[in-house]
Amino acid sequence: MTKPSVERPPKFDPSKVEFEKIGKYFSKYDVTDEKGNYLHWDKFKWRVPRAEATDIWFAVKFKRYMQMKPLALLASTGEVFTYCIPHSVDSKLHRIVKLAGGSVASIAGSKAPESLQSKFLVSSLIMEEAISSAQLEGASTTREVAKKMLEEERPPLDEDERMILNNYMLLKHAELTRDDPLTLDLILEFHRIATQGTTENNVVPGEFRKTDDIYVSDTNDEISYQPPSFEEIPSRLLSLCAFANQDHSGDNGCEFIHPVIKAIILHFMIGYEHPFRDGNGRTARALFYWYMLKCDYDLFRYVSISKLLKDNPKGYGLSYLYTEKDQNDLTYFIDFQVEIILKAFEELQSYLESRSSEFQKVVKLLESTKYNSSLNFIQKDLVKKGAKEPGRIFTVKEVSSSYDVSENTARTHLNGLCDLKLFMDTKDGRKTLYISPSDLVERLTKKNGPVKSEKAGELVSKK
Repeated sequence: MTKPSVERPPKFDPSKVEFEKIGKYFSKYDVTDEKGNYLHWDKFKWRVPRAEATDIWFAVKFKRYMQMKPLALLASTGEVFTYCIPHSVDSKLHRIVKLAGGSVASIAGSKAPESLQSKFLVSSLIMEEAISSAQLEGASTTREVAKKMLEEERPPLDEDERMILNNYMLLKHAELTRDDPLTLDLILEFHRIATQGTTENNVVPGEFRKTDDIYVSDTNDEISYQPPSFEEIPSRLLSLCAFANQDHSGDNGCEFIHPVIKAIILHFMIGYEHPFRDGNGRTARALFYWYMLKCDYDLFRYVSISKLLKDNPKGYGLSYLYTEKDQNDLTYFIDFQVEIILKAFEELQSYLESRSSEFQKVVKLLESTKYNSSLNFIQKDLVKKGAKEPGRIFTVKEVSSSYDVSENTARTHLNGLCDLKLFMDTKDGRKTLYISPSDLVERLTKKNGPVKSEKAGELVSKK
């Protein structure tokens, strides 16, 4: 990924602070500006008197230094990574915790019915993150085509679709392994799933890079960042695993690192180490989700950060460079990411309110249209479930168990919905899968539809 060009700020050395020069600025300038922005020198220098810029910068850096928390993670130079939590970031964290600690229904607001459960729309929302994450890395497949591929479980037709399918499987695997400790093998497995079947940059799925011909260029085609040597990757990632697995709960006197902050740090470090020839971003974002789920922030399953990162790739790139070029201060990256997370929750809320409203329309439609007489109770309930969760897969065995009917009866109900074009069916080996399409609501509102035959339970279409 090409990143913007960034000027390295004057280096701050706390042992050489000249208080007689910078002390007069302490009352006027703080860790952030008056709007709560944690400014890098790149922007800061233009917002203060030019002749005094360096001294004012050192005054601000001293205040930041006094709040800094060191991490047991080292840059390639041997210096430690640090971060602080300004009031503006602390406020955002508080809002994230309030949102993430609720239910899907509470996120959707009063428009969401109380009956909505935590799995509401999970397939559709995980698909959204999988698609956006791939598009962030350059996949050009449209959202509609990609979602249809995932819903129908058809094989990918090209490498872009393969990347999207891989991301979908990667997010599923992150949830499956949420209780496991972080190991080199797990990182490699994340990468293998993310890149299997792709050839970009001669990537070898599940294998660390073996050369140092990897670098990130800026908009001037100059090298803005080169990751640590490939020879150091195993040892450096072992340190990252130790950090991830260490108790930072604050209990019994241990250090406290907020789980959201820690997940963001894990995200950053994979990008910083750049251990693979390709797929670092996808692996990093999967690790972020993995840690959030490990800490029981289950609502993060429904939040797509990649969509917003894709919409602001410059900000994403700058947040990396600001950290790398200002003495490993992770606050820049943390501040950017918490803002992204908050916006992602806002988008989730809008999406859920919209889908919840559609679900209520489905309920009314089933009571007032021709489908009310064409469908039996079980079929109506299946349609309601399908409307709540577009892309949901039903099986004969599942329906048989849920409604306490024979498998033959369950198959009849599902095939009837397919005959009406309300559901779709597909083969998985010898097993038939039944899928609720993403446009189920639109299908229900079509004027011309089926009628019920004289034979009970048999569904036919109008001629």
